[in-house]
This record gives sequence, structure tokens and C-alpha cells, in this order.
Amino acid sequence: MSDWKKRSQILQDVVFFEYVDSSLAREAPHVFVWDLDKTYLDTHFESISGLYRTIKEKAFQKRNVPGTRTLVKALTVRGDSFFPIYFVTASPPQMEKRIREKLELDGIKPFGIFCKDNLKNLKPGRFRRLNQQVGYKLQALMHLRARLGQDLKQVLWGDDSESDAVIYSLYSDICARRLVDRPLAHILSFFNVRGEQVDTILELLKQVPEADPVERAYINLASDTDPDYYSKFGRRTLATYNAFQAALDLYQEKHLSLEQVEFVALDLKQNYGFTLEELAKSLDDLVYRRVLVLEEALKIKDFFVNKKLLPNNFSYSRQAISQEEASRLRVEKGSRLIDAWVPNFIDYLHDFR
Repeated sequence: MSDWKKRSQILQDVVFFEYVDSSLAREAPHVFVWDLDKTYLDTHFESISGLYRTIKEKAFQKRNVPGTRTLVKALTVRGDSFFPIYFVTASPPQMEKRIREKLELDGIKPFGIFCKDNLKNLKPGRFRRLNQQVGYKLQALMHLRARLGQDLKQVLWGDDSESDAVIYSLYSDICARRLVDRPLAHILSFFNVRGEQVDTILELLKQVPEADPVERAYINLASDTDPDYYSKFGRRTLATYNAFQAALDLYQEKHLSLEQVEFVALDLKQNYGFTLEELAKSLDDLVYRRVLVLEEALKIKDFFVNKKLLPNNFSYSRQAISQEEASRLRVEKGSRLIDAWVPNFIDYLHDFR
């Protein structure tokens, strides 16, 4: 038997490597789940040459999406303690050791990694699953949810190169039982999730509390999708152009301090060539899209101007929303779709990108 098979839990093409017992994750106030490809690591599977290069790369050769190493460390490392973080990748389980080595080189200690064993999909009736990630990632998320506690809050990261916003919203709707029975089966079938994979997801659902575990979902715009597209998933799903934008929102959500956001900005500036103007544009965009509230936007501006990470003459292009309005939008469903924090209905079957 291959070494990875002895160290993992296998259910169809979902392979889970658990490094820290899930009982410790149950005690944490939040659990972070990162898609690995194009969200944390700058990987390219679109071509045979890109796939071959990704497989052959040594751990130290793997490149991060700009700023993500600093961001993940800020979120998950507190002195000698590590907050629970899990990674999901479409990479084969044979690459798990190299992925874990890369993460540890970055100073990150994951609680677990999900890999996809596509060799199991090289058989009649399963070919469609080779490039389909909806069923695989849904099953991985449901597998993880079933292992964790009752009052779970998850923060999820993905990208726009596949269907991560669809997957995370579906996962939320399934756990909350907003989607059940025939409507759920119809949507899963639309995304080529059928047969034993549907049976597995529904069986895992029996082990999951009837509650929505998703607190926030971040989508890295790796393919330059218009962020307005994501309004259909509600304000809980935030499309970001870079790690600085995610860090700013995480500060507002009280996951990071301004000093930790500063580390992300410095990483982007010093190691990836970001200019002050690019940082300013990223900040202003979050105010323009009504993400940052006025009080926090003013604090952020003063802090980063003083740190010389924004131009001295920086000003916002529009007035930020008030805390009162932001709080109302968060608890109400909203009179318009773009105002809903979590919409009552998401049109999963039509993609207008």
C-alpha cells in the first residue's frame, strides 16, 4: 500500500490527511478553510505543461499568491499556538508531503489537507469528475463539518477560476437546510454531482447540525471576474483583488489588528512591487463597494498615511457607509439582492459572468 494511503482517510476521490485531532478544532471560535490552488499558491493546471511543472516543483519553488503567506500567519499563529486551518486542493494525494513541506516552510501548521485522487475517476461513468470540483469540494467540506463542533463558525477562501463561490454558498445552504430534497438534487445534478457522490453528501448531512456554519467567504479574483458578479451570493461573499483587501476586511471583522494588516501591506510592497497608489486603490475600492464602514475607514486611512503606506494626499472617492447601515444590511435580507447578507434564494443555474 502507498504511504499516503496509510496516513489518510479515503472516501471515493476525497483524501483527507489529518495532522491535528479535530477535537482541538472544536474548541476554537473560528475554523479557517483555504482553497490551495490560486488562492494560497500560484498554481496553474490549465495546460499539461503547467500541471507537469506544478507536480515537479519542490516545496521551496512553489510560489505564493502575493501576500497570502503573511496573511495566513497573521490569522493562525499566536505565539506558540496555532488556530485551526485546513486546506483543500485538487492536487493528487501523492503531492501531499510536498504541499505540507511548503506550508511549514511558510511557518504555517495546517490541521489537515484534503487532496483529490483523480486516478479513481479514470473509469467509465466517472470521467466527468476529473475536472469537476463542485462535488469533490462539497464532499470535503461536509466531511470536515461532520467532524467539528455544534457552534462552528468558518471563514472560507477561494478564487474565481472555478466555482468556489457556488460551492461555498451551496455548502451554506445545505447545512442550513435552505436547500433540500428535489431542488437540491436538481442543482447538484446541474453541476454534475450525481450517483454515489450525492449519496455520500446526503449521508454526511445527517451528521451535521441544522445551522449555517459560514461566517464569511473571500474570493480571490485570480481571473479578473467583475466583483459585481458576486453580489448574487450576498454581501457575506467578498470578492477581493489582493491579500491587502482581505486583510482590511478581516480587521473590520475583528480577526486582525491594524498592525497585522500593515505586515500584509509591507509584504506586498517589499516583495511583490505594490506601489502606494495600488494600495490606495485597493482601500478605496472597499469603500466604494460599501464594505468598510465610516469609522473603520477613517482609522485605516490615518494609520496607513502615518505609516507611509498611503500617499499623504489620499482621500476616499465616496463616503463610506455608516455602522448603523452596515449592521442593518447584515441582519436584514435586504430589499434588493445586493443588500442581502445571505440571500433567501441564489440562482445557481445561471452564470452571467
